Amino acid sequence: MKTEAIVRRSLAEEVAAAIEEKIKLGEFPVESKLPTEPELMKQFAVGRSSIREAVKYLSQSGYLNVQQGLGTFVKSSTGHHALDSKIEKANFNDIFEVRHVLELRIIEKAALNRTSKGLKDMAQALKNRAKYAEMGNLTACVNADISFHSAIAESCGNSILTALYTTLSEHVNKFFMTIYKDTVPFLASQQQHEELMLAIKDKEVKKAVDIANRIIQQL
Repeated sequence: MKTEAIVRRSLAEEVAAAIEEKIKLGEFPVESKLPTEPELMKQFAVGRSSIREAVKYLSQSGYLNVQQGLGTFVKSSTGHHALDSKIEKANFNDIFEVRHVLELRIIEKAALNRTSKGLKDMAQALKNRAKYAEMGNLTACVNADISFHSAIAESCGNSILTALYTTLSEHVNKFFMTIYKDTVPFLASQQQHEELMLAIKDKEVKKAVDIANRIIQQL
């Protein structure tokens, strides 16, 4: 008898799936404001952290749009599923080319629009990247690398660019796990990543783009 593995989801993933279903059913209509955190916590009987993780996931998936100081709004009833499907079938060279173009534009804008929170997120991701690279933990190191670049994307000030980059990064992450056998390349490029963050912090646009180009050419 054939057995099938059961994939266990976290509480946040369960909440995200429930909210997504309500969006699709029209209970949370497109352009409407999502209930507040306390209301969602009560509705789904979960803690604040689970709600925040679920909202973050749905924002990255294209369902929600978090507007600082205003609330969270339903952006789409389909998310990025169609784009995900198209990317899944694409040649990786094409995916990487699009990500390259997006990343350079994102870095230009991030160097102009970065916030203290964005810089804090970048710094934390870089710290994790270095730590896991030194430990030889490839999976955690790749995830930290993606988190660093995603933090830059979050700082660019354009939610569409951020969403596109996040979607592409998920596929790039899978590719990294196939081409890298250890964390040596990440150790070698750590200094350049530190310099990239410093250039963004100092709003040196040209320098940031030049560093990014050098990093990309080494991949």
